[in-house]
Amino acid sequence: MIKWIMWCYFALCGALHASELADTLEKIKPSVVGIGVYTPTGRPKNQLHGTGFVIGNGKFVVTNHHVVPESLNVALKQQLAVFVGSGRQAVVRKARLIDSSAKYDLAVLAIEGDPLPAMTLSNSDFIREGSYVAFTGFPIGAVLGLYPVTHRGIVASITPTITPVADAKKINIAMLKRLRDPYLVYQLDATAYPGNSGSALYEVSTGKVVGVINKVFVQKTKEGVITNPSGITYAIPIKYVIELLEKNKITFK
Repeated sequence: MIKWIMWCYFALCGALHASELADTLEKIKPSVVGIGVYTPTGRPKNQLHGTGFVIGNGKFVVTNHHVVPESLNVALKQQLAVFVGSGRQAVVRKARLIDSSAKYDLAVLAIEGDPLPAMTLSNSDFIREGSYVAFTGFPIGAVLGLYPVTHRGIVASITPTITPVADAKKINIAMLKRLRDPYLVYQLDATAYPGNSGSALYEVSTGKVVGVINKVFVQKTKEGVITNPSGITYAIPIKYVIELLEKNKITFK
């Protein structure tokens, strides 16, 4: 009898969280965009590098620093681009880099055209471990196309960006840089894939952004000693996004 009651309780909790996520997803999905390069004379013309999300007055986008191309081919008239919508209905918006942080792997872009629906940022430094979160982006978007996919899970841990190693020979350059000034990040039990980089990590219940998915930089540092990467996903806390926005006097909600 007790087992049956417990099963019903957990089933009900699962159904409630699924319903919350469905409602939240409807609200935030229009704010999810692709980040990449538009080449007017190229084949293909559009190259998707990662994901971003709209903030502020609807004309700014946050993504990862490493998602933004380091250079563009002027001869081919390449342009930094934000892809809005999904599938064949997606449209290209020209974008320009406002500022970025290599340390926190964050970047802010300004986009042309009419304002887009913006996501709301959390005002909390960190949410609690065990909190239900989700992220929506374009995993392996270069192959699967511009169709947003949602993953959900919990904040499994709040952990430093660097993991101590017993053997100094296993310390790489990325680790050495982080050792000078480590900071805390979210570790998640949901798996991100290439293309998810730059996705907003948001609370399932409110849709408020609490972090930015990072698939590359943090993972290379923390898992550099692992021969076969574990696939653990990390996210940069929202506090560092807010610092970058405030530095550039960009208002947000």
